[in-house]
Amino acid sequence: MVSELPETRSEIRSRTIAALFAASLAGSAFAQGGPPFLTNDPGTPGNANWEINVAAAQAITHGSSSFQVPQIDLNYGLGDRIQLTYEIPYLLQSTSGEPRQSGWSNGYPGVKWRFLDQGNDGWQVSVFPQVETGVSVAAQQRGLGEPGPRLLLPIEAATAMGPVDLDLEAGYYLPRRGVSERIIGLVAGHSFSDRLELDAELYDDRASGAPPRYTLLDLGGRYKLSPSFIALFLMGRSISGTGAGQPEFNGYFGIQILLKDYGRSLASAP
Repeated sequence: MVSELPETRSEIRSRTIAALFAASLAGSAFAQGGPPFLTNDPGTPGNANWEINVAAAQAITHGSSSFQVPQIDLNYGLGDRIQLTYEIPYLLQSTSGEPRQSGWSNGYPGVKWRFLDQGNDGWQVSVFPQVETGVSVAAQQRGLGEPGPRLLLPIEAATAMGPVDLDLEAGYYLPRRGVSERIIGLVAGHSFSDRLELDAELYDDRASGAPPRYTLLDLGGRYKLSPSFIALFLMGRSISGTGAGQPEFNGYFGIQILLKDYGRSLASAP
């Protein structure tokens, strides 16, 4: 019988590095769309889990500024592939030469369904219909929101290409009256550790014959403070010019709160 030769030190080092690299890839998860990004992804919180995002969001254009403080995004998992959502911001709106206005803006109830899930090695695809609710006539006159309702019909897809995670969303706003609006978003990123994820986003928003009409480039990410708290951050601006209401600065700074089995625990409480 021929005895095997012992491994050299360089062979052992190479095999160890390869094993660590493979382990790091196996442990990586898709970069998430959704907060702090405008682009959503197919992910859901999981059955009876809550995902709560509370943030300060800013949009500064030539001659006006808008602050959403707070921006509230509530998500609840109904089964492993369905998410119930309600989003609403409190808006501080400033325009040159006019007094500052404040109040609650349009809300966004919705349901996300991930109908295709091939795991971390394949594709995940979802639909996420939402209704943009209207605001009062007085709030419309103060520039705090739109009359509504509008139906948003998007589709989201996610996959991994080597070390880069990709999320894509495309959809239409269909109003009861007024012009339609098309959105397309792409997020690409990488998890550099168990705590830190960094991403870049391209987001294009086009209405038919009226504002908004802009393309945003955003850079942001997430930093895990603990299993239940994640810091969210993003900064960006329009890359299609700064006129006609296009954002000179777009920002999002907030916290994500994850509550596991919270709804199920409440239901079973005496």
